[in-house]
Amino acid sequence: MCCVTVIQSQDGWRVKYRQTDICAVKGSRVLIICDYTHPPGIDPSDIKDRFWFTKEKDGEPVDLKTDSEYSGRVTYGCNGYIKRCYLLITDVRESDSAEYKFTFRTNQPGENYTGSPGVTFSVTDSGLQVQVRRSDSTWLELTCHSSCVLSDRAEYVWYKNEEIIETGSSLLLSSGSTDRYSCYLIGSHGHGSPAVYGPQRPSVSVSPSAEMMEGDSVTLTCSTDANPAANYTWYKDHEDSPRASGQIFTITDFTAEHSGNYYCEAQNEMGRSNSTLLLITSSGVDRTTMIFHITRWPLLVVMMILLLLFCLWTRKKKAVSSTTEPHESREAVEMDLHPECEDLSDMAAQREDPEEQEDRV
Repeated sequence: MCCVTVIQSQDGWRVKYRQTDICAVKGSRVLIICDYTHPPGIDPSDIKDRFWFTKEKDGEPVDLKTDSEYSGRVTYGCNGYIKRCYLLITDVRESDSAEYKFTFRTNQPGENYTGSPGVTFSVTDSGLQVQVRRSDSTWLELTCHSSCVLSDRAEYVWYKNEEIIETGSSLLLSSGSTDRYSCYLIGSHGHGSPAVYGPQRPSVSVSPSAEMMEGDSVTLTCSTDANPAANYTWYKDHEDSPRASGQIFTITDFTAEHSGNYYCEAQNEMGRSNSTLLLITSSGVDRTTMIFHITRWPLLVVMMILLLLFCLWTRKKKAVSSTTEPHESREAVEMDLHPECEDLSDMAAQREDPEEQEDRV
């Protein structure tokens, strides 16, 4: 950035701008300053007027005070003794971005002078950010920073949880705070920086559930609200060494040794915060064994039904054939029943109602 530009004419007129590149936040105010000199022997009364402009009409500068776009927002003046002039623009708008020049109008025909090149002025929607720097283990320094070069007269005010606490470009405070801090340009009508704050208490979610079968995988996710963005570290309760880092922690091939309480720590430059404990337990049975236990009894029932149907079909077949054979053959057929069918018959007999068995006796 060039801080001073001097325009020197051949006959001794000169304009010197304090800054040649200025940026401002939308809604704020900007102050532009210049110094001027004129050749020795010039009577100040020969200077008819001095003003600032950005546009020309028919080759002549248009005074900002007469420009309808700046109506009620422009003030300027000069101190003739020290030959210094200023321009103040309030409630700046994006349309105010332009090159601003200071000019003299004299009583002598053709004796007009303009400081050119002028001051390049740009307007941004929101150019403020808070930079956080840890000075030591207990103190933090917050600095209000703009993405563009503001006027050297820019003044800042600090807010804590939406209440004004201090003015200045920097703020010193103790670390570990979850309060929200932001900075504003004085006179910027609510255009300030995003707030910075330490992590709020993190929340933890688990998928698929907090009770695991051995051999499964479980995923833990930690989240919190913080600015600057938080970093995450995972711990198991009563252990000093971290288990993992990052927002997501996955345990594969879960065993009983993994059971226990877990929590995550969220940390940024403003402070740190821990989540509540999350208990993850193991059922002590791996999934393969569990599937076997679940499916074993239905499978046995199906097998018994199929065997029973086979036995009934065999009985029916032999009964039909027995009607065409001698009596001795029928007795032989009855004795040739499958042992499995006899077992099923015995099982069925044992399940008969005791009263029915008495009646048969």
